[in-house]
Amino acid sequence: MSTHVVIVGAYGSAGVAAAQRLADESDVRLTLVDDGEPGGGLCILRGCMPSKEVLSAAEHRFAARHDDRLSGPLPDVDLEATVERKNEHTSNFAAHRRAAVERLAKREHVEFIHGTARFVDDHRLAVGDRTLDPDYVVIATGSSVTIPDLPGIDDVPVRTSADVLDATEFGDSGVVMGFGYIGMELVPYLSEAAGMDLTVIEHDARPLDEGDDPFGDVLLEYYREAFDIDVLTHTDEKRVEATGDGGVRMYVDREGTEEVIEADQLFAFTGRRPTLDRLGFEETAIETGPEWVENTMQTRDDPRVFVAGDANGKEPILHVAKEQGHLTAENIRRHRDGEPLRAYENVHHHVVFSGLGVLPYARVGHSAEAADDAGVDHLVVTRETASDGVFKTKNVPEGLARLVVGTDGTVLGFQGLHYHADAMAKTMQLAVEMELDVREIPDRAYHPTTPEILDGLVRAAADELD
Repeated sequence: MSTHVVIVGAYGSAGVAAAQRLADESDVRLTLVDDGEPGGGLCILRGCMPSKEVLSAAEHRFAARHDDRLSGPLPDVDLEATVERKNEHTSNFAAHRRAAVERLAKREHVEFIHGTARFVDDHRLAVGDRTLDPDYVVIATGSSVTIPDLPGIDDVPVRTSADVLDATEFGDSGVVMGFGYIGMELVPYLSEAAGMDLTVIEHDARPLDEGDDPFGDVLLEYYREAFDIDVLTHTDEKRVEATGDGGVRMYVDREGTEEVIEADQLFAFTGRRPTLDRLGFEETAIETGPEWVENTMQTRDDPRVFVAGDANGKEPILHVAKEQGHLTAENIRRHRDGEPLRAYENVHHHVVFSGLGVLPYARVGHSAEAADDAGVDHLVVTRETASDGVFKTKNVPEGLARLVVGTDGTVLGFQGLHYHADAMAKTMQLAVEMELDVREIPDRAYHPTTPEILDGLVRAAADELD
């Protein structure tokens, strides 16, 4: 007898990853459900892909403005052309994703339903006029933008990341709430491509919470100097109101003193929340909230309901969603067969396309602070990218790179805030996950390229160990 699995959110990264694994099981009957219009997943339509598309246009202008060897008038970013190309590309990407789901649905034991699923009882789902009674349910409905509960927020227009990606016109000035991943990527875009005069609210001393302090300090200085962005640190939003001319007035507490900021537009890059509100969990034994999903991807209250990707609120990152989707498929098989389930574990691997991608931040494995918190004996080596001539030849000398190494030589972590740090992260992921000894990493000469910064870190760490 086949096992019936329903995947709600089949177009998304976690959902399609689980579906592809389960569809290969001849004894699994699979029902895929998604109400996306046109459908294609958050990353493709509203996240990673479209944001990098628009950033690339602003990056070209920034590079021209940043290089004093160039002369002539500085070009403007054509926002209409930028959004048009973004829409064309993301439409193609989304069509590719939908086609993958459609191919799965052509298999004899796989069905796709275009509609909205809602629990009507434990394990029982309604989709349109149909009722499904599966053995297992996978929730992979992604996440939605979060608007902070700030007094007056309902009385003013608030632009989110989704609005920015579609906009072809902006005001002259803006005030920004949220300086995490989304803010660090989109704030320079608003400055460079839209020419906005921006004030950013930063609750702490620096941005980049997951990085060691020097990286947040360098990034903060870079945004202030290279993009002329006013970042107010140690500042908290208190209330907001509309101005008479259609703008916004925000009252903030800045180190104990009330200040007032006025701007044409208000932006909220304040994170995302799991998209769960339409699923009808109140009809089940499942209570959502802190720790409601185990590391096996099972819900705490029902071992036959799994939640993967952004929907579980654990780590809303694309590659994590895919990995959790794969693990969900494996654990459903294990649970059915009475075998122990595997817990999800991953090596920290994040990239932020800060500075329009010119000064991206990457972290793989432990930061120095994380190693301290974990009680791991280690040493730290740090290099300024300006010390490597190749970065100067690229006209991008700013930044830092850091290696965290165990006292036994094991590579524990890498951080880079510099040109091409995003591309180097994959190399360092291999070093960390394979637990390489820094003294055994080859010190080989090759044509001068930016990864020479890695050679310098490796040599310095090996010398310190010896």
